[in-house]
Amino acid sequence: MPAILSVSTHKPEHTVTQEEAIELARETFREEFVDIERLLRVFNNGQIKQRHFAMPLHWYDKEHSFKERNDLYVECAVNYGVSAVKKCLENQLFLKHRIDCREIDAIYFISSTGLSTPSIEARIANRLPFKSDVKRIPIWGLGCAGGAAGISRAYEHCLAYPTSKVLVVCIELCSLTFQRDDQTKSNLIGTSLFADGAACVLLVGDEVRDRLSKHQSLPHIVATNSQLLPDSEDVMGWDVEDDGLYVVFARSIPILVEQWFSTIVEQFLQSHQLTVDHVDYFIAHPGGKKVLDAYDQMFDSKRDMTSISREVLKHNGNMSSPTVLYVLLEFMKQLPQAGKTGLIGALGPGFSSELLLVEWR
Repeated sequence: MPAILSVSTHKPEHTVTQEEAIELARETFREEFVDIERLLRVFNNGQIKQRHFAMPLHWYDKEHSFKERNDLYVECAVNYGVSAVKKCLENQLFLKHRIDCREIDAIYFISSTGLSTPSIEARIANRLPFKSDVKRIPIWGLGCAGGAAGISRAYEHCLAYPTSKVLVVCIELCSLTFQRDDQTKSNLIGTSLFADGAACVLLVGDEVRDRLSKHQSLPHIVATNSQLLPDSEDVMGWDVEDDGLYVVFARSIPILVEQWFSTIVEQFLQSHQLTVDHVDYFIAHPGGKKVLDAYDQMFDSKRDMTSISREVLKHNGNMSSPTVLYVLLEFMKQLPQAGKTGLIGALGPGFSSELLLVEWR
């Protein structure tokens, strides 16, 4: 049974407090909304303290061409990816020894916030000594569900090739998609929520995990589940226009969590003779405060299932695909005992859900 061996994250260098972001939004949206002060409450209500951006805050005061922003995406994504990969393969908290890049059999690269051909993992492979026949699987467009989906696809690879070592690299630069001329409430909400970040996960097959892990108890992936909600393309995603990507972010997302996603979770667990009461850890992508509140409704109100996700959101914002890996890292730092059950979950464009059932063994 494939296992998650190591996780790392990389935070961009420019830290922006929510108070600073409020000032940027006030200047950007005040002419469009006469009730701007009321709308700006979303920044504080979201319970985010700070975020990390690829560029200093004053850079966002001016408009930038799609080409300029995408060139920055490529440059920063490669730099952040190199850092995340190196930290993942050298993580002394989880690994007995450093793992050489030449040992990696496949790289799944996940992103939705920029364009690059050759894709970013190929550019990373030219900066780090991966072997020439490493398999590259770039996946674009999964948004916030990308981190969980990437682990699911890597799990399937390791299931087919039990001697393999596979990386999942998630990099999003949401801030570089910011459109100053998009005077919509969706863009205002996105400005209050989204951020930049990168993360990397190492998964391994059955035949190699024991000789690499520092710990006896590892999160093993038992099963995965992917679901697509029909006729829901307008819930979340991008509108692609001449000058870049424009955010689509429907108000119905928390309702969909309560009415659709909760049923998916229940049915997935039932298929493995489990209920939500059997889940010890919910490794949830923190899409926002309302989404986390909706997640809590799936569990007994006396159980604190989203506190780690809320802390990640508080200090990093929603970084799209890497965010759930930030949450996973915090759970793995706790070194859970064998026998614990976890559920990794994320939602993304489509509208879609990704779930993974994990057991520490």
